[in-house]
Amino acid sequence: MIALPIPDPEIVARREEIVAALKRLVPDGIVSEPAGLTAYDGDALTAYRQAPLVCVLPKNKDEVSAVLAFAHEMGVPIVPRGAGTSLSGGALPRADGILLGFGRMNRILEADLENRCVVVEPGVTNAAITRAVEGDGFYYAPDPSSQIACTIGGNIAENSGGLHCLKYGLTTHNLLGVEFALPDGARLRFGGKAPGGEGLDLLGVVTGSEGLLGVVVEAIVRILPKPPVTRTLLAAFHSVPDTGVCVANIIAAGIVPAAMEFMDRRCIDAVETYCAPGYPKCEAILIIEIDGLAAEVSDGIARVSDIARASGAYEVREAADERERERLWKGRKAAFSAMGRLAPDMLCMDGTIPRRALPQVLARMAEMSNEYGLGFCNVFHAGDGNIHPLIIFDVMKADELERAEAFGAEILRLCVAVGGVLTGEHGVGIEKRDLMPEMFSEADLAQQQRLKCAFDSAGLLNPGKVFPTLSACIEQGHAHVKQGRMRHPELPRF
Repeated sequence: MIALPIPDPEIVARREEIVAALKRLVPDGIVSEPAGLTAYDGDALTAYRQAPLVCVLPKNKDEVSAVLAFAHEMGVPIVPRGAGTSLSGGALPRADGILLGFGRMNRILEADLENRCVVVEPGVTNAAITRAVEGDGFYYAPDPSSQIACTIGGNIAENSGGLHCLKYGLTTHNLLGVEFALPDGARLRFGGKAPGGEGLDLLGVVTGSEGLLGVVVEAIVRILPKPPVTRTLLAAFHSVPDTGVCVANIIAAGIVPAAMEFMDRRCIDAVETYCAPGYPKCEAILIIEIDGLAAEVSDGIARVSDIARASGAYEVREAADERERERLWKGRKAAFSAMGRLAPDMLCMDGTIPRRALPQVLARMAEMSNEYGLGFCNVFHAGDGNIHPLIIFDVMKADELERAEAFGAEILRLCVAVGGVLTGEHGVGIEKRDLMPEMFSEADLAQQQRLKCAFDSAGLLNPGKVFPTLSACIEQGHAHVKQGRMRHPELPRF
């Protein structure tokens, strides 16, 4: 079980005072009653729940700054929250902290087609950006499976990717600038519409910083012209390792598909029952999409088809029309939801490995499944090695949650052992916090914490996340707020 901090009793004792002050700052955006706070007591790491001290829903950047300044002055922790789709516990509240939700800051401020960018508030969803510009022939490339719900602020915090990240990159590759609110409420701009700039890459620093350094109150994102031609293949295999070999062979041939997604048999069966996308009965499939100019797409489709067959695919077929193409992708995006057909609970892991290690890692995970006595499904972004094993279990059965977490931790250790990393796009949060020493030395972690201290010397932003322990900010001349005495609480079961 993951240890959570014990609330600071002094802050909890001042709750009424804190709530009253926040109501003066954000009169129509305070949730303080127990029933209302239940809606904000966790994120998509559903095994852990903890109601916040109070939830604040600002409607503009000035209110955000006012709340941050107040919390900074009073020494109250703040946890930023987008749509609550984080799978690593990154938005898990603190019982002694303010949950700062951005659901009401959901306006698209400007669509600048000439400069191919859109200016948005942090509560705007990925899908909403594409809807706003698709009539003019543009779209926003990052497309996590939760793109209809997940928001830009959260995507920046976690550096999210999506199905088409192989060719078009993660959030960091599609982000031009942000307005960033610091822990004391001051606001700075990093980046902008114009490329370039001198000095430190602070935009790169805050992207993927998981709410530990500040909060995004406005973002400028890149939009792209819709490709003239898009074609999608489905390749079916009798062997999971053969599928991994095919992925490596496609990349080794110098081909960069727009997307290359993997699903194994158990996942295929669950998705077929859930939404019937028309997948064949097999051990694994790859969904491979190529876009661009007609000639290059035709060449790419022919080459990928040949490589897939040479790698062991017994069936390679192309979506006949746009309707079939959408159906293939609908099945992939429904994979997480479909797990409910197999078990009541799920942990979605998120590690990244070298593509050459795919066959080895897939085989070892199958062995782990037997060792831990738990089922799992594989569905992931095969092209960039970002794997998402879905461990299925029943939290109501004795020790299944503990076994699931141990299984997931061993998968992540395996990722690091073969030359990969702990996370590709879900972030560290609390889920991988205690695994950070598997990847980073004490010197590495100390350097990362110095960066945290440079932005947040009081340690009030999202404390208890990412770092297994947090040192005092000696360089700043005063002690860092501690993460709290750690214990293994009796957590609610869901």
